[in-house]
Amino acid sequence: MTRDSRRYPKRPILGVGALIFRHNRILLVERGKEPLKGWWSLPGGVLETGESLEEGIRREVREETGLEIKPVSLATIFERIIRDDKGRAEYHYVLIDYICRVIGGTAAAASDVSALEWVAEKDIGDYKLTEGSLPVIQAAFQTNQNRAVRPPRRTASEPQPPPQPPPQP
Repeated sequence: MTRDSRRYPKRPILGVGALIFRHNRILLVERGKEPLKGWWSLPGGVLETGESLEEGIRREVREETGLEIKPVSLATIFERIIRDDKGRAEYHYVLIDYICRVIGGTAAAASDVSALEWVAEKDIGDYKLTEGSLPVIQAAFQTNQNRAVRPPRRTASEPQPPPQPPPQP
């Protein structure tokens, strides 16, 4: 049985990534292997055959960071094509990124990650980010901030909570 190569692939490779927040900081990982060794990005990796998207993102995050996560919502889908000197697609990934919530584990660099850090939005520019990561991370910060300040929306058919009595003097 032959294994598909990630370098000069016959077809694009499907990958998953996680946008994980804690205390208004996002989790970034430093890649420990090629492609993009030494660059910072979101935790994630390649989906395995027979694995659902949710299973894949949970496995990749657990392998790279030790965290157990739950995907909350789809953030974005984009392509990363890295061309060689002759213009051929040396790497071609289709990446599906999810906003995720930590449900367990302890964060520690593992697998093909050499380091991890929780990074504030104002400090993102200090990191050598993989191409295409910055706009995804910026949009996720905006989404995360909107979730933090917006109360949950109710429909007319949902029961309203009972009014709270005024505080007693």
